[in-house]
Amino acid sequence: MNDPGRRADGLPKPATDEVLGNEAEGYLLWRARVAEAEQRAREFTGRMDWLTTSQREEVERHHVHDGLLRARHDLERIAARCASLRREYEERYRLLRRRCVAGTLAVCLALVFLAALSLTR
Repeated sequence: MNDPGRRADGLPKPATDEVLGNEAEGYLLWRARVAEAEQRAREFTGRMDWLTTSQREEVERHHVHDGLLRARHDLERIAARCASLRREYEERYRLLRRRCVAGTLAVCLALVFLAALSLTR
């Protein structure tokens, strides 16, 4: 079985593979967002048959710019929320891990105490 995090020789893949993949995915998603904004701008100005060509191009440019600015703000807000959730999750995980270790130690101490009592009788 091949581990996706390891190369064929068993060594871990460099982290740059993941970073490069994330960057490529982000670039492609953003280009799709740009194409979508441009299409919406064309549809928006398509209903305005009284616009001249230069007016139509300017309105489309402003519409695309506004749409991409909103998309960027949305993505930044989502990224901030993801980071916040990650920190919250990691803190809860640390707390749970401490509780589990404390519980395990308590049970072990209780077993040692019971074993010591049974040996003294």
